[in-house]
Amino acid sequence: FSLRGQSQIDLHKMASKRNQIEHGIDTDLQSRALPVYGFDAMNRMRASDVLVIGSKGLGLEIAKNIILSGVKSVTVHDDEPVQIADLSSQFYATEADVGKARSAVNVEKLALLNQYVEVKSATGPITPEFLKNFKVVVSTNNNSLKRLIEMNEFCRSQPEVIRFIVADTFGLFGVVFCDFGKEFPVNDKDGEPLLSSIITSITNEKEPVVTVHEDKKHGLTDGDFVKFAEVRGMEELNFSKSATAYEIREIGPFSFKLLGVDSTNFGQYAGGGVATQVKVQIKLNFKSLAENLKEPNINTSDWGKIDRQHTLHVLYQALLTHRENGSNLPFTNEEIEQVLNIANGIKGGDDVKLELDIFKKIAKTSRGDLCPMAATIGGFASHEVLKACSSKFTPLQQFFYLDALECLPTDLLSDDEYAPTGSRYDGQIAVFGKTFQKKLGDLNYFLVGSGALGCEYLKNFAMMGLGCGPEGSVTVTDMDIIEKSNLSRQFLFRNTDIGQLKSTTAAHAAKIMNPSFNVHSRSIRVGTDTESTFTDSFWEKLDGVANALDNIQARQYVDTRCVFYKKPLMESGTLGTKGNVQVVKPHLTETYSDSRDPPEKTIPLCTLKNFPNTIDHTLQWARDTFEELFRQGPENVNDYIHKSDFLANLDKQGAGIVKLTLESVYRNLSEGPKNFEDCVKWARDLFQDYYHNTITQLLYNFPEDSVDKNGVRFWSGPKRAPKILDFDVNDTTHLDFIIAAANLRAQSYDIEPQRDVEYFKKVLSNVKVAPFQAKAGIKIQANENDNTAPPAQDEDEERLHFLKKNLPEPTSVSNFKMNPIEFEKDNDENFHIDFITAASNLRARNYRIDEADRHTSKVIAGKITPAIATTTTMITGLASIELYKVIQDKPLDHYKNAFVNLALPFVAFSDPIAPAKKKYYDTTFTVWDNFMISGNPTLAELIQHFKSNHKLSIEAITLPNGASFYRSFGMNKDTVAQRMKMKISDICTQFGKTTYYEGQKYQVLEILVEDEEGNDPDVPNVIVKLG
Repeated sequence: FSLRGQSQIDLHKMASKRNQIEHGIDTDLQSRALPVYGFDAMNRMRASDVLVIGSKGLGLEIAKNIILSGVKSVTVHDDEPVQIADLSSQFYATEADVGKARSAVNVEKLALLNQYVEVKSATGPITPEFLKNFKVVVSTNNNSLKRLIEMNEFCRSQPEVIRFIVADTFGLFGVVFCDFGKEFPVNDKDGEPLLSSIITSITNEKEPVVTVHEDKKHGLTDGDFVKFAEVRGMEELNFSKSATAYEIREIGPFSFKLLGVDSTNFGQYAGGGVATQVKVQIKLNFKSLAENLKEPNINTSDWGKIDRQHTLHVLYQALLTHRENGSNLPFTNEEIEQVLNIANGIKGGDDVKLELDIFKKIAKTSRGDLCPMAATIGGFASHEVLKACSSKFTPLQQFFYLDALECLPTDLLSDDEYAPTGSRYDGQIAVFGKTFQKKLGDLNYFLVGSGALGCEYLKNFAMMGLGCGPEGSVTVTDMDIIEKSNLSRQFLFRNTDIGQLKSTTAAHAAKIMNPSFNVHSRSIRVGTDTESTFTDSFWEKLDGVANALDNIQARQYVDTRCVFYKKPLMESGTLGTKGNVQVVKPHLTETYSDSRDPPEKTIPLCTLKNFPNTIDHTLQWARDTFEELFRQGPENVNDYIHKSDFLANLDKQGAGIVKLTLESVYRNLSEGPKNFEDCVKWARDLFQDYYHNTITQLLYNFPEDSVDKNGVRFWSGPKRAPKILDFDVNDTTHLDFIIAAANLRAQSYDIEPQRDVEYFKKVLSNVKVAPFQAKAGIKIQANENDNTAPPAQDEDEERLHFLKKNLPEPTSVSNFKMNPIEFEKDNDENFHIDFITAASNLRARNYRIDEADRHTSKVIAGKITPAIATTTTMITGLASIELYKVIQDKPLDHYKNAFVNLALPFVAFSDPIAPAKKKYYDTTFTVWDNFMISGNPTLAELIQHFKSNHKLSIEAITLPNGASFYRSFGMNKDTVAQRMKMKISDICTQFGKTTYYEGQKYQVLEILVEDEEGNDPDVPNVIVKLG
């Protein structure tokens, strides 16, 4: 820890635009990160200066992630030159950079990641005065334990504590340490959405019991806090009166106690009320590095290795002490013994045992520098940096150790295998040997998707040398183009790439990182409709597949292909701070499709239509309204005009749908606007209908004081009594609705847009709205089980007759075409999110629901999946570690599925599940097995084959598309006889709606069979070789 002189800083600054877009954040750029962090946390990050010491692969990963996330500045300090072995994980340096200053090489490229972040390089002594410039200090590639302790003590001693983080990797071993000082504030421990429950009862007693409605579990745990609103009778609890949040103790899924509260003398609960979770700031105390080295607080991730934690803790200290003494990291047996002697002096008394086998394996390979380990530890550590900047999420307390020794070769290799070759892969050869490196280079892999996960995979593959040999390759496909919102985590893309194909751009960027990378890009989706592109021959030559997809259907399709062709699959995904990795290995593990997430919950229609109680309900209503008005309505008009069978097909639908559709077509054709003023009038009428007239009718049917036959108030539980809104041109939300709705209406009719607020106010001042009177006899569905028949059938028939008679003949309007509007959430100039936000918030105002800001509305209505760079980096790192095992055909107990929640932080590993076994007769099989039939037999030959070879009678044959071409029962005998003589491929094309692409080799058949005892056992699918 040098005290001599100020560090000399070589600045590489970017010209940055500080555009104050929303709360100081570029919401277009950070739209996927904002749902994770929120504006407050991101603004704290924007005010934070971070120092990253060391810029090999690990330091570079950390710098990359925090720059993408949007801190104020990042300074990268490194006095060392680029070495050839750095290129095993150092993705921004090339062979031409060997000998140049590491920090300068890296900063030049890091600076391009985020125009809002100032990126600097630094060299020279790290002095106290230098450290004072930073809010967070991260030290990587460390070689002195004493120096770390001194830096840590200095950071702790400052009036405003400098948050201190240590991160290191040694081959397959990694470590992170955090010290954020005393009383570090945490504003949100987990980042989960606030929970809210509708109250049904509260008792009058010490520590009263609160019971919530049975439609939803409260989800709270001991120590959580809640506040109350709208409680009748026991108004003392309402936050508006008490300004108090109450700590709870969970009793059950629908009840909890209020701690420290005595409600004995409160008013008696009379109904209503909402309990909403409150995130209360907590403060955490950290011990220094010196204290933690003696009495460590270790966050355990792999409970199968819990006994190993002490060995790893001692080993880490021993490795740094060994380097501090001027030695290189160990390799020879003599060097390993030296490190072991140091460890024995650290570990404590003779009764404290080290796992010597583990110790020696890690020490032997500690010279290794692996990109997947750098990504894993770098992803974890960079998220801790962001916690230190933002006070969002729970920081690591305080050590995190990770090892992946299961990756090591099973057989002991000669020292010559590990010897440096002077190549960019020497950091990996030091762990796995030269033979493995050659095998890795000659692999052929398929990467499906080149978004956030795909970019990280490509970087990892290029650094590892996968597909970089003369026989190897990586094919990446993605049909998407690059958007601005991608740039906050898809680090291979730049502003200048917006509008370009993701796969092509990503492949090009990865090729620059390693010119030997044999990467080929495609821009088509993977699915049944592209099997003529991704053919049997394509799949057969592959050694494995990595999924980098964001939807379940595509993942399941790729999974079925991997099962069919017996290819290993790396499956991974992220959701904000959460992520998972699943290893799928032929015959060894279950498949991705074997386990599925529960279906997404849907909102009952009557709740959306008349009884919303959360902002999610009003936003979904607004989203549905957008589709009905601006997409489906215009599409129906165009279909009516230009499709001759439109009415005939429509009549096949239910009467209600027919009436609604024709009503929309009629109004759009007969009442279409002639100018923009007409659009404003239409929007004003729409406001009146949605927020005044409809609510008036609802309250007429169900007055606020109405009760059911049991005396229970109708407006209770999840039903919130609405209030009528009267239009106010000076209310911003009212006017926002008119402006957005009018402009979208105008767009549908090719009318020029209008944005001048004063223009709208002037037009609105002259709009006359028809008075509304609620009617008796209108039926409104009160709940999902209410089967009230639609009223006034005669009136409906009469209206339908009127509509059909008065609709203009399609030929008379054949030159007319409306513009259907496809919802696009990422264009802030198109009025889509403006409409959704205003429409939802007005409905929320009707029902006394807390309104949502524009960005929250965009996230929920646009179904934006939260995504951040830190999680993505760590997840692909963990997946690439598993890839080392897949390539070596490790046994089942060596693999690790992973689940991560960096907010907590929580990292857990589990053994993959073996595939489920089934049986017919004495034959056991799994989803990975099938019957392979050669020679494209006739149907008769296929049936006879199963009788002769398997003692099974085929009862029915079905194709994957659902078409059935044979049944042993209930099928015309002449048809069966005809097909018995036909080849399987001919039957499939003539009767099975199957089209074969040129060169297709296989046809899958699903068969139902009967055994000799009359049972109907499950059996594998049949694969017929067509050639």
